[in-house]
Amino acid sequence: IFVNPCSIRENAEKKVWDRLNYYNSLRRKRAAYHKSINRRKSLKNLDQKVRAELPEDQNLTPTSTRIGVLGCMAERLKTDLLESEQGVDLVVGPDAYRDLPNLLQKVTESDDKAMNVLLSTEETYADISPVRLGRDSLTAFVSIMRGCNNMCSYCIVPYTRGRERSREAKTILDEISRLRDDGCKEVTLLGQNVNSYNYLIGESKYATNRDAKSKDFTNIAKPRVSESSVDFTELCYQASLIDPELRIRFTSPHPKDFPDDLIHLIAERPNICSNIHLPAQSGSSGVLAKMRRGYNREAYMRLVEKMRMTIPDLTLSTDIIVGFCGETEEDHALTLDLMETVLYDQAFMFKYSTRERTHAHRKFADDVPEHIKDRRLTEVIRAFYSGSERKNLHEIGKEHLILVEGPSKKDSNELVGRSCRNKKLIFPTESIPLVGESYSAVPQRGDYVVVEATKSSAQSLRGKALRFSSMQSFYSEDAKGVC
Repeated sequence: IFVNPCSIRENAEKKVWDRLNYYNSLRRKRAAYHKSINRRKSLKNLDQKVRAELPEDQNLTPTSTRIGVLGCMAERLKTDLLESEQGVDLVVGPDAYRDLPNLLQKVTESDDKAMNVLLSTEETYADISPVRLGRDSLTAFVSIMRGCNNMCSYCIVPYTRGRERSREAKTILDEISRLRDDGCKEVTLLGQNVNSYNYLIGESKYATNRDAKSKDFTNIAKPRVSESSVDFTELCYQASLIDPELRIRFTSPHPKDFPDDLIHLIAERPNICSNIHLPAQSGSSGVLAKMRRGYNREAYMRLVEKMRMTIPDLTLSTDIIVGFCGETEEDHALTLDLMETVLYDQAFMFKYSTRERTHAHRKFADDVPEHIKDRRLTEVIRAFYSGSERKNLHEIGKEHLILVEGPSKKDSNELVGRSCRNKKLIFPTESIPLVGESYSAVPQRGDYVVVEATKSSAQSLRGKALRFSSMQSFYSEDAKGVC
């Protein structure tokens, strides 16, 4: 049993420890099951709680169970996992997955435990094609880079994932083409700092300054550069040419890596989605400086304004951390003001929790009391939902191009889908006109449908399906629609 958890936040790790306890308990129950079978005892004599969690057919219950922890948490805790009471047998860091067969052989052929948490400056797994079990999936994720150079003071990622290294562009584009051929309609490019992607060709060296791609933003670490390279803007452009009906998304970017040519590309290419995640983390320049984010509030707001002036009907999402070291009520008020000013369409909001080995853990005191963090988080969440609800009112009456995902989970008589602006729309399952035909049909999963929004809430829209369409057709129309 492999567990591949996130190590960014303390609460996530706590959940993993609980899950490991459960798996260790399951291992003991499996052992008791087979011990009973081997003693030729009736299953009826086995503890009822054990029987309830195991198949009646003993062939479906493994005779032995090994538990492994993979990824960032494995690299961060290392031997602490192997020595824990949860019975972990295998610890494998994010750059050591190629060694999994050897490590598995070691733990299955003996009672030994195994670990490999070495970080690499080159590993991107570019030559490994992921096995996707859901071949009929409409959406897919494609990893384009690994690691992070940002060194934000609160973040553990650079210590658990290593330095940035970018995958060869050709392997990325080939993978996207294969996904398109398999029927995929939407691809999300993934990276810890996805828009700093820069595949270097030939010899490289460190840049002579720390200037970031976004104006008035700064890199904490000097990036490596070479005379020839493929940057994120070029990669997105090439990906968008594969199929004009294939949506391209990306996450998670950093505000410092949005040059003008990338912003203009998103505006010009309809199939590069006009929904951008723009993590602010705080609305206070003082807190941002302590976080080592490489920008202040004013630079961030200028970037937001530039994006909205350039990209029609842009939607924005963000990350917010409350209660960071030394955060005052004045700092918190600035964050609330940022939420009210920007009016994000989606937000991921968290209380600060200190992570060992980070700059903040070494240099700052986690001095904001928990009850104050709780109150500030509640206020930030309330500000977000209030703004999102007001903003979604302006979507009513607009036509949205929706990729149908399937029936609504709450009502099978309704369909649900998302626009390229990541607006969720729910609409009745009804026949609508087919393009160029005299008859109608009910939209199916994977269809592009034009839906007019008629009602709104903070997180979704309701509407009425008008007609089938395509990305090329929709954007060539002189309509009142938005993606």
